[in-house]
Amino acid sequence: MRAVLCKSFGPPESLVVEDLPSPKAGPGQVVIDVKAAGVNFPDTLIIQNKYQVKPPLPFSPGSEMAGVIKEVGAGVTAFKPGDAVMCMPGFGAFAEEVAADAERCVKLPPGVPFDLAAAFTLTYGTSHHALKDRGALKPGESLLVLGAAGGTGLSAVEIGKALGAVVTAAASSDDKLEVCRQHGADHVINYAKEDLREALKRIGGAKGFDVVYDPVGGSFAETAVRATAWRGRYLVIGFAQGEIPKIPLNLPLLKGSSIVGVFWGSFSRQEPKRFAADLAELLDWLKAGKIKPRVSKSYKLAEAPQALRDMLERKVIGKVVVLPEA
Repeated sequence: MRAVLCKSFGPPESLVVEDLPSPKAGPGQVVIDVKAAGVNFPDTLIIQNKYQVKPPLPFSPGSEMAGVIKEVGAGVTAFKPGDAVMCMPGFGAFAEEVAADAERCVKLPPGVPFDLAAAFTLTYGTSHHALKDRGALKPGESLLVLGAAGGTGLSAVEIGKALGAVVTAAASSDDKLEVCRQHGADHVINYAKEDLREALKRIGGAKGFDVVYDPVGGSFAETAVRATAWRGRYLVIGFAQGEIPKIPLNLPLLKGSSIVGVFWGSFSRQEPKRFAADLAELLDWLKAGKIKPRVSKSYKLAEAPQALRDMLERKVIGKVVVLPEA
């Protein structure tokens, strides 16, 4: 079987595609024929040794996928060969076949295509955990989403609306903001054209925003913290701009606000029961049409480096996927 391999840490162009022996299912594992793998910003970091998860070399990137179970290992009773599943292996999904722990798999709801399923779990799981569990977003509250046209940002727009919030989406182009409107944003800000601080004052008023969802970091972070409301919650999702910001701590003091860390990967392992309940709710919303991932492009397995390059250069709107069988 073919797999994308990171043999030495570096940019996407350093990845290679090689033929490897098919994996075998160990105890508690399943082997999955991968039909689609989601591409996420952490994938661009893990290949550069810049992410919290640091697998030993060589490894395949790719943290989420959907496919059909080929083989089950000893002790696995919840699945059988032929079952369609979604899976979150953490890494390894950019391959034709993957051995993964069965506890990281969920049966695919009927009628959900593989590409949509592969683009669903990480971004929507992150945003659900961020907004509901960590941000305690309530109906009628105001939500600001930075980087709103990316995978996590667009999922936050949709989940914010599903939770009853008034959503402001900020992104870098009018085309991206039009997509945000299509997914439910009430207000939009093009921070490539408009000064972000003035735009936040215009929309948030003197009160500011109850919850700020920030996967961007960098130069926008302090401005966003200043725009939080009294008892507001600023959610630290990630640092797509590349710079980890340094926030003056007098700002949350004066606002009575909170700076809240969000690490969905650790949450899914540290609190498996809550993780399972969150995922069940998300799947219910997916089946009901309340949320729908936007898969804007697909890539062949050999094109996975280009998919990661496009992610790094912020050319991706919504989600993109790698199709190993294409």
